[in-house]
Amino acid sequence: MPSAEEAAHGDIVITGRREPAGDPLRAVNAESFAVTQKVDDTVIGPVARTYKKTVPSPIRKGIHNFLYNIREPIVFLNFLLQLKPGKAAETVGRFVINTTVGAAGFVDMAKRKPFHLPRRSNGFANTLGFYGVKNGPFLFLPLVGPTTVRDLLGGAVDRLVLPVGVGSPFTSLSYSVPAGVLGALDHRSEFDQTLKDLHDNSPDPYAATRAFYLNRRQAEIDQLRGRVEGDPAGMSGPPPSVNPFVPEYLEPKPTPDPQPESSEPVEGN
Repeated sequence: MPSAEEAAHGDIVITGRREPAGDPLRAVNAESFAVTQKVDDTVIGPVARTYKKTVPSPIRKGIHNFLYNIREPIVFLNFLLQLKPGKAAETVGRFVINTTVGAAGFVDMAKRKPFHLPRRSNGFANTLGFYGVKNGPFLFLPLVGPTTVRDLLGGAVDRLVLPVGVGSPFTSLSYSVPAGVLGALDHRSEFDQTLKDLHDNSPDPYAATRAFYLNRRQAEIDQLRGRVEGDPAGMSGPPPSVNPFVPEYLEPKPTPDPQPESSEPVEGN
């Protein structure tokens, strides 16, 4: 739980239900994290920050909206699989409004008056989690970043929906390569401060990143199951700030030696 001082400063502390994901490949994951971090420090991070500084905000926001509007059919399909027809219908409404009135999705008109249809994150990994499929081992993969076996499988299915269901242009490299590059730049620039908090302000950046990812993903699943109130943006949007820590149950600790029982009486409260 956040302390009174943390709450006063408005920091977001990484919390979540206990849903451990094993880390049997921790040594390999940590090495992959270290290599990825070096590449990010020298190439990806500077490029993303240059993109954010040089491209005007309205254009960046338009690209962001366009990329997420393209994902709305995937969100819709998974709400149907989760037996949530109301949210599925709202997703269709968002897609139609933004594709037409919102200039092919570059403007998120659906969230404004009089529609008030918020963007929601969803995917096949969420559907698997909704029906009780566990995380599986935690993985940190080059180019992919933090994930789990469940999320890796779900993401692969998501990426097949538009190429298989729609076809061109989603099967063409002339679309997929620019969309992939813009999506990576958009995501990296949006999460720049979050990554600084996790990587630069933590005594164990790998463990902090792992804890943040697992707890945030579990929060999405809990919201779908109705275990928590609200409708978080999920992984599509960064939190305003992160106060990283590593929950004890997410990192293996040495088992303490059993303490001998005290023969002294214990006073009542």
